[in-house]
Parts: sequence; structure tokens; C-alpha cells
Amino acid sequence: MKIGVHNIRKEFDRYPALHDVSLDIRSGELIALLGPSGSGKTTLLRLIAGLEFPTAGRILFGDEDASAKSVQERNVGFVFQHYALFKHMTVADNIGFGLSVRERRSRPPGAEIRRRTQELLDLVQLPDIGRRYPMQLSGGQRQRVALARALATEPRVLLLDEPFGALDAKVRKDLRRWLRELHERTGHTTVFVTHDQDEAVELADRVVVMSQGRIEQVGSADDIYDRPESPFVFSFIGQSNELPVAVRGGEIACGGVPLGRTDAADGAWRMFVRPHDFEVLPAEARGLSGRISLTRRVGGARMAEFNLAEPARRIEVELPADAPSEAGTPITVRPRRWQLFA
Repeated sequence: MKIGVHNIRKEFDRYPALHDVSLDIRSGELIALLGPSGSGKTTLLRLIAGLEFPTAGRILFGDEDASAKSVQERNVGFVFQHYALFKHMTVADNIGFGLSVRERRSRPPGAEIRRRTQELLDLVQLPDIGRRYPMQLSGGQRQRVALARALATEPRVLLLDEPFGALDAKVRKDLRRWLRELHERTGHTTVFVTHDQDEAVELADRVVVMSQGRIEQVGSADDIYDRPESPFVFSFIGQSNELPVAVRGGEIACGGVPLGRTDAADGAWRMFVRPHDFEVLPAEARGLSGRISLTRRVGGARMAEFNLAEPARRIEVELPADAPSEAGTPITVRPRRWQLFA
């Protein structure tokens, strides 16, 4: 099921939460809505679900205008961050609930609901827990049950609101891998909200980066990391440094130190550089210099911070394995790769 979001505006008590947002989601695609708190990502998800309705604009399911239709009419499956399972029901009853409360004419027989429930328990790799209650499950198991319940009604679209946000890091990583495999098997059009960059780039076919009620960029993980289209995307995705630079005659300089060549027009620019895109130079070379103030480990890399005197900036660089890293060590660097924004 393809989804079209066309020129959507949403206001709450005249406060604009979304500004003229448009997005096309392909059938069978796994899309991540990524952004900080208040960016509008959850509002957009709720509008797609039918839990909210737009102030202006249209939402299409296929070629059908679904803007004014309810959740039930849209036939979407929704998974919340905190599971929203019924504590007094068994796992099997939770999964089959959406089928058991249908109108009589569309409600499957009890045997069919039980068969479908067991089929879904097998799908989410929890075949033997149907008689347990939610409080007897781990957080990761509860989230799998919540997903099975969302799939029970055979929704046209699957929507997930920060589905792994309440889980610890190890469980989140395992469930991300599992969800991607499940998506490949089921082929549902899936939209999920997250503020976790790793989650977005690992899971999604495309990432929608949002800020202040607007879409900043839509693209693959490589697009948004390697080819960011705005200062916000560059600074929000991954780690980055920002330097005020001046361009004169194709030469880029920062605080009077030449850094490289560009075809950008003369004037003031903002240079953005990833920590791993700095080259550490010999002490006598000319570059951006300072003294290491602290170092820290980020995964397999060692990062160092130091302060520039001119301009006053704190720079973070990734150090080679054999580079000195003690606090107070002089360091000189030059960017090998960067992006300029006006």
C-alpha cells in the first residue's frame, strides 16, 4: 500500500505542529521518521494512522483520499512505545483481541482466531508463550507481542511509535535486526518514529529527517550522512564540527589559516566537518592547532577534543591509533573533507 502525504498542515490551538509537509511512501517500503523532540514526527505518524486529522492537506492510501477516515476505516496496525497490552488478558487473547471484537458479520470463528494467533506467535518467534500474561514477559517479548497484535487484523499499513524506546541498548539492537528480517518476510508498508539515529539508518529503506514541523531531507542512510542538504541534517546526523570560514578567490581560511580550495563564491560560510575527516598533522605544520583537553572512546574509535583560540571553538577529531592522546598534548589538524553552507 503506497501512502501519499500532500501539503499537510497541522495546528493545535493555532500552534503549527506541521508546516506544508509532503511525502510519498512506496508500497512495501520501511520508512523512518527521525528528528529531535518537537520536530513533528509523531504528529505526522498519528495523522497517517487517523488518530489526528490535518488542518489542511490530504493523505492518500493508494489512490484513495483517507484524510477524514478513522483508524478502523484505514485498517492500520499501530505499535506504541509502551506496548499497551491488556494486563488481565493472556498473550494469545491480546493478539486475537482485534479479531474477536469485530462486528459479527466480519468476525472469524474462534478456531480461526486461535489458528491466526498461533501463526503470529510463530512469526514473532515466541511460539510457546500464548498462555502467559504480559507481566510474565520481558520488555523485548512484550514488544514482539504488541507487534503480533498489530499484525493480527492484516493491516494495510504498519505504524510504530518509538517501538524500542523503553528497552535497553542490547535488546534494542537485537529487536532492530529481528524487525528488519520480519519486514522482509511480510512486506508491509511500514512507518516508524525514532530519535535514535542508529535505529533509523540500520532499519529503514529511507530516512525522513524532520525539524520544527518540516521535512529537512529524505534519502537513504548514505544520502543523509554523506550528502546532507542542510546544516541541521549535517549536525543532527552523526558527529560534526562547525567552523566559521571565509572564502577569497577560491581559498578557504579559518582564523587566517588556509584550509583548502573551493569553487564557492567569496564571502562568509559555515564549514561542517566530521571528526574522522580531519587529518592530524605534524606539530610544525600549519593548521588548526590547540592542546588536547580530553579524550574518550566511541565504539572502536578514540576521540579527542581541543579548543581553538581563533576562532573560539571546541573541535572534536578522531585520532589515529598511534597518536598521543594525553591531556595537554599539542595537536594540529586540517580537514580532508568538508561541506560548506551559506
